[in-house]
Amino acid sequence: MVKITFPDGAVREYRPGITAMEIAEGISRGLAKKVLAATVNGQVWDAVRPIYNDSTLKLLTWEEAEGKSTFWHSSAHLMAEAVESQFPGVKFWVGPPVENGFYYDMDLGDRKLSEEDLAAIEKKMNELAKQNNPYVRKEISKAEAIRYFEDKGDEYKLDLLQNLEDGNITFYTQGAFTDLCRGPHIPQTGLIRAIKLTNIAGAYWKGDEKNKQLTRIYGITFPNQKELDEYLHMLEEAKKRDHRKLGKELGIFTFDDDIGPGLPLWMPNGAIIIEELEKLAKDTEEQAGYKRVVTPHIAKENLYLTSGHLPYYQDSMYPPMELDGVKYYLKAMNCPHHHKIFAAEPRSYKDLPYRLAEYGTCYRYEQSGELFGLMRVRCLHMNDAHIYCTREQFYEEFKSVNEMYLKYFKIFGIEKYVMRLSLHDPSKLGKKYVDEPALWKETEALVRDVLVRTNTPFVEVQDEAAFYGPKIDVQIWSTIGREFTLATNQVDFAQGRRFKLEFTTKENTSETPLIIHRAPLGTHERFIGFLLEHYAGNFPVWLAPLQVKILPISDKYMDYAQNVLESLKKADIRAAIDDRPEKIGRKIRDTEMAKVPYMLIVGEKEKQEHQLSVRKHGHGDMGTKAVAAFIEEVIAEIKNRASEQ
Repeated sequence: MVKITFPDGAVREYRPGITAMEIAEGISRGLAKKVLAATVNGQVWDAVRPIYNDSTLKLLTWEEAEGKSTFWHSSAHLMAEAVESQFPGVKFWVGPPVENGFYYDMDLGDRKLSEEDLAAIEKKMNELAKQNNPYVRKEISKAEAIRYFEDKGDEYKLDLLQNLEDGNITFYTQGAFTDLCRGPHIPQTGLIRAIKLTNIAGAYWKGDEKNKQLTRIYGITFPNQKELDEYLHMLEEAKKRDHRKLGKELGIFTFDDDIGPGLPLWMPNGAIIIEELEKLAKDTEEQAGYKRVVTPHIAKENLYLTSGHLPYYQDSMYPPMELDGVKYYLKAMNCPHHHKIFAAEPRSYKDLPYRLAEYGTCYRYEQSGELFGLMRVRCLHMNDAHIYCTREQFYEEFKSVNEMYLKYFKIFGIEKYVMRLSLHDPSKLGKKYVDEPALWKETEALVRDVLVRTNTPFVEVQDEAAFYGPKIDVQIWSTIGREFTLATNQVDFAQGRRFKLEFTTKENTSETPLIIHRAPLGTHERFIGFLLEHYAGNFPVWLAPLQVKILPISDKYMDYAQNVLESLKKADIRAAIDDRPEKIGRKIRDTEMAKVPYMLIVGEKEKQEHQLSVRKHGHGDMGTKAVAAFIEEVIAEIKNRASEQ
């Protein structure tokens, strides 16, 4: 008998050769229908692969990331079968799952695929899926595999086989299609019930532009049509909300070739949003006892050698500038500078926790292929801070940072989030991580304790920590369900000693503080990119670059419009007049398109009664209000930082 240990710790005995699917059927038929694959001793297996040894087992459904990945990998094979049926002689390279869906790279000779071809392949996939063919795994010798692909004249699979060890090679077959693949796969094609091929692109073999360009087909599949329809709707919404498109339309930011890739220029409207976010951060941090500092944009090489960033982080830093024989680097992170401020004066336990905050400008050399609008840039403005505290103070300080996140989530209407606890990989100590196993164990336990005791939703991910300690990456979802990595909250047990940071204890001894690195609002770049998509450009009043637009019906009412404008400006409300010689209907449409939160229509009646005809973006006519009453309402909305657009 083999002992199977389940995620809840329960252990059951089964006959040798039992499969995960059979175990699922023994639990319930309903569960078995949902099982796509299984994790056996930490590895994802086919649900129908026999288990002969004592093992841990987790059944994987569509709800698990590994389940989706297996589903999409199997869908790539189904697409390849459809392509092969349409284009005999096609040769395939690789077809992996990706974050949303899958792709397959293929050599179609001189054939160029059209949208009509894509539709035909999609139709064929649906036909093949309905055949409900099983995915069959077969272990094969390297010699047999080579002969198989030599007979097919497939140089791409032969190239893959070169680096594979004999005894670890498997083929998978479904229907009329066989492929070299390590798996795993779902049990049968019939589980794939909704299919959409989304794009055709070119891709160089092995990613090398010197090699032949292959055809890449992207697609996505779901277990039911409803989820596919929801996904396609989300894609359409995402196109409308693309921060690059909205940023240009609303005059938020721009890029220029003479400035350089990944270096955004913030236009006046963008600068206003930045100022409002900084004001929010400053207000919040002042209440939380932070001290604000400012540090230079460059520093000597020695600073980053001391911090340890150069050995671990050099590939992401701009190359050094040399002056008088000394190397200087553009600042890629604020922490070493803050450590120097802490070290500038003697510190006592009475000074701790000591909290330093800065909206610091940093420069990171992201690879050209990774740059993406505001989401991946080379110049970034970080809502950074460092907290120096004792171990006894750690729980409250780390908890307070997490509570700051929750406050911000409420302000911006972020309802779905999860904290990702990023841990180190013990096998990479001394290479990717500081070689202090005991301190890793201690600090990871400290962070986990805060999350557990505060009932904070979190997941654990190995091999994603900072080089100097564990961290939390904050994953948030926009209103249309798109996931973003917003910010970070990190523990640092290494740099305090590297910089010889000390404080005097009650017992008059010297001790090194723990350091918390935190950035709740991330960077201006990523956060404003997120907000553009989250709000679809419809910023709440407090954040909107222009809060009120005054629309006089004709030039006769320009004097009254000017008086209203002066009253609004005295109340620190950002406002302007549309003085174009256009009809009022055109002015209203244009102001709606510009996503200005409020428009005030003024004509004869409004002038005579000292009133305003108020329209709110997205809500329409709000009736007539006195100037003072309108100003009072808007000021309250701004002061409360209301999230409604």
